[in-house]
Amino acid sequence: KTRPDYAKRVIAENPEDEKQNNLNQNLLNDNIHYMKEHGGRTVHTRIRSTIKTKKEFEEVGRKVRVHLPIPKVYEQVSNVEVHASNPEITYVAPFDAPQRTVYFETELKENQEFMVDYSFDYHVDYVKLDPAKVSEEQPDFCLEEQAPHIVFTPYLRELRDELAGDETNPVILARRFYDFVTTKVMYSFMREYFTIECIPEYCAINLKGDCGVQALLFITLCRMSGIPARWQSGLYVTKYYTGCHDWAQFYIAPYGWVFADPSFGGSAWREGDKERWNYYFGNLDIFRMPANSEIQKEFMPEKKWLRIDPIDNQRGEFEYEDHGLRFSQVEVSQELISMEDIEK
Repeated sequence: KTRPDYAKRVIAENPEDEKQNNLNQNLLNDNIHYMKEHGGRTVHTRIRSTIKTKKEFEEVGRKVRVHLPIPKVYEQVSNVEVHASNPEITYVAPFDAPQRTVYFETELKENQEFMVDYSFDYHVDYVKLDPAKVSEEQPDFCLEEQAPHIVFTPYLRELRDELAGDETNPVILARRFYDFVTTKVMYSFMREYFTIECIPEYCAINLKGDCGVQALLFITLCRMSGIPARWQSGLYVTKYYTGCHDWAQFYIAPYGWVFADPSFGGSAWREGDKERWNYYFGNLDIFRMPANSEIQKEFMPEKKWLRIDPIDNQRGEFEYEDHGLRFSQVEVSQELISMEDIEK
């Protein structure tokens, strides 16, 4: 999956896996062509998300506190609606919560599954960033350090200076950072983020990392250069695959907030797909459910015990009154019910 040169040499591969990978790539490429032709795209997406304890960690009759992620309202997300839940939802976080969830509080029943069924409209425009059209005045928000991860360490300062040189145009600078991450950092599955002291520096030193690790390096390099940048994460959702994913936004006047997905860009680069590589600098596809706009933010209401993932939330959290559960102790699923193009 992460090394195309190895994949070509595999003697006994699973034909279904290869077929699914090709279908997924075709889906992405079709979306790119649609976006370029129409200038944007809007879809109405419906998802069913669940979480439950594994049988050996089920404590029937005890009070439990459960969070499941749902979409937060962005420029690209509107008309969020919860259609059904099981059991009844105790609390729904505000539309602008940095890590938005629905919250359940109840006594656990045998074999109980916590479920939320929701839908939302998702719209993205196609943007072709032109360095010549950049405004002289650029904003000064989303530029600060955010310890322990978005930190301007001496090593990262040296890297930034080497990549930037004497360049000052924010589009060119952001593109240099994107090119570095997508062509020099190898996609790699990661241990839990909270075990890494400084994620962007880890990525820059080891030249490896998954989607969130790569996004945090890009965000940090942008902020160090006076380019506003921020986090987005949630789900990547298609009819072939649904799973956790992280990406980035950066701000360029007069364009406003635009996207960068170093993980998808790096995958395209390794496969020799230059069109898709270029597309994910400035643009995003429509196969997303964004639930988080910041890292390391509390839920509403807050969890009592250490979270499964203290960085963000894509699969849900589950805790009893006297301890929380780990991912190895729960079963989670996210299912795409429908995705339909709509006129905007």
